[in-house]
Amino acid sequence: MTTASALARLLKPVAGLPPAISIADVADRLLTPEHKAFLSLPIVDAAGRPLGLVSRTTLQDIFMQRFGRDLRGRHPVSEVMNPAPLTVSLDTSLEEAAKQITGQLQYPITEDFILVDGEGLYRGLGTVLDLLKAMEARIAQRNQVLRKALVDLKESQTQLVQSEKMASLGQMVAGVAHELNTPLGYVKNNVQLLRELSAPLFVLAEAQAALADCLSDPACDEARLALALDTAASARDNAAPELLVEDLTQLFSDTLYGLEQIGELVVGLKDFARLDRAMSEEVDLNECVRSALVIARNSIKDKAEAVLQLGELPRIPCAPSQINQVLLNLFTNAAQAIDGFGQIVVKTWADEAAVFLSVQDSGRGMPPPVLARIFDPFFTTKPVGQGTGLGLSISFKIIQDHGGLIRVASEPGRGTRFLIRLPRPQPAALATALQRSA
Repeated sequence: MTTASALARLLKPVAGLPPAISIADVADRLLTPEHKAFLSLPIVDAAGRPLGLVSRTTLQDIFMQRFGRDLRGRHPVSEVMNPAPLTVSLDTSLEEAAKQITGQLQYPITEDFILVDGEGLYRGLGTVLDLLKAMEARIAQRNQVLRKALVDLKESQTQLVQSEKMASLGQMVAGVAHELNTPLGYVKNNVQLLRELSAPLFVLAEAQAALADCLSDPACDEARLALALDTAASARDNAAPELLVEDLTQLFSDTLYGLEQIGELVVGLKDFARLDRAMSEEVDLNECVRSALVIARNSIKDKAEAVLQLGELPRIPCAPSQINQVLLNLFTNAAQAIDGFGQIVVKTWADEAAVFLSVQDSGRGMPPPVLARIFDPFFTTKPVGQGTGLGLSISFKIIQDHGGLIRVASEPGRGTRFLIRLPRPQPAALATALQRSA
C-alpha cells in the first residue's frame, strides 16, 4: 500500500458548502443522519478550494444562547467558520499527516481535517480519531516486525556468543592437549626404558631360581650344577643390578614428575571449567588466575614470562567459569600482542569495597582509534580467520553482569594494561544474570 492510498482510506466524501450559506442551514445539515458521524462541515469556494471549517461546537455555542437562532441564524456561515482549518494533502504519507495534524491540533478536539489534492482542491474530510487509529495500527504492525527482529537478533547474538565460546574452547583444548603431550611423551619413553632395563633382571631371577632348585635337589649332579652356576653368573653379568640403581631411581623420579604435571593440568582444567561447582560461589580470584594461567601456558610460554604479584584477597561471590573465561582471553591476547619475547605482569589487590586485578603486557600497544573500539562486538585487529572480535565484548558483558568494571589503557610501543574491578558484596545484577544463565 502506498502512502497516498493509506491516507486516502481515511477520506470521507462530505460535500463542501458555499460561504454564503446561512448559519441556520449549516446547523440543519449537521443534524441530518449523513452528517451525524462528523464533528464539522467544510466551506469551499466556487472553484472547490477550502475556505474554512464549521464545527458542531461552534454552532452549539450559538444556538444554546437565548434567541441564538433568531439573532444569528440568517448570518452567513463565513462569520463562524474557522478560516485556518487543519488541511492535509492526499500525497502526504500517513506518518507525515499525523505529525502535521498533531503539531497543530488543539484540545479538546472539536474539528476534523480537510483533505486536498495536489492542486489544493477540496476532496473530503478526515477524522482525527480515524487517523490516530490508523497510526496505532501502523505502529502495532511495525512493533510486531521489530519484536520479530529483536528475537532474531537475540538468537543470532546467542549463536555468536556460543560460537566464540566454542572457539575459545577449541583453543583451550588444543593448548591443554599440547601441554599433556610433553609429559606423556617422556613418561611413555621412561616406561619403555624401564621395560628394557628390567628384562635382564627377569632373566637373572629365572637363572637364580634354577640354581636354587638344583642346590635343593639331591639328584642334581655336578654337570647340572656347573651349568646352573654358569647360567646364573652370565645373567648376573648381563643384568649388572648394581649399575641399574641410579638409572632406575632417575627414571622413576622423571616418571613421577611427568605424572604430577599431567595431574596439575587435569586439576587446572577442572578448576578452570568449574564443572563440579555451583554457578555462583565464594571464590579467591587468585585461584582463578592460577588455573587460567595453567590452561593458557601453551599460548604464553614461547611469548612471555608470566610475573605474578598476587596480594591477599577476600573471597568474593562470582561465577568462576565465566571469570576464568575473561582471564584466559586477557592472557592469550596479551601473549599475541608481544613481538619476540616479553613479559605479562598479573597483579591483584583489594580494598574495603572491591577486589582488583590488572593484566599488563610489554607488547605493541594500541593507537587511540583502536583503543576506542576495543570492546565493540566484531571489532578485531587480527587477520581474517584468527579472531571473531567477540572475546573482549563478551568479557566486558561478563564483568558488567558481575556488577564490576573493566578498563584498558594502552600506548603504542609501551604495551597494554587491563584493569578489572569486582565488588566484594554480591550485587543484585549478578543474581539476576546467574538466574538467566542457569
